[in-house]
Amino acid sequence: MLNVSIQPPGTGKLTFQAERANTFLKRFTGLMGKAHLPPGTGLLLSPCNSIHMMFMRFPIDAIFFDRNYRILKIVHSLKPWIGLAGALRAYGVLELPAGSLESLKGLSHNQSLILQIEPYDSYPGKLSSEN
Repeated sequence: MLNVSIQPPGTGKLTFQAERANTFLKRFTGLMGKAHLPPGTGLLLSPCNSIHMMFMRFPIDAIFFDRNYRILKIVHSLKPWIGLAGALRAYGVLELPAGSLESLKGLSHNQSLILQIEPYDSYPGKLSSEN
């Protein structure tokens, strides 16, 4: 699990425990078939520049980011079964429970996500395990 923090200027910080989907099978399955995504959790897909909501049972919020973990696109409440979203230059996407981003009114493009692999090691950019 990764600790993912989002903190826009002038607002509070949101922190999520995210599972990392970095293989074809994990990205392909994603959240399909799950009944819900518990509050405070998410799924980090990389590499990935688009997502679909086929076989999904619940809406999600999604944040698309580049290789430096800068936000490229934010999607609120992507609907199950019919939702589709993508960002051309995205390296990955963070999927969160729908409504998770409502409290972050200042969240916008070009802000960075902060990823932690261990409680003591923070990586504001590319993860050390990636090539």
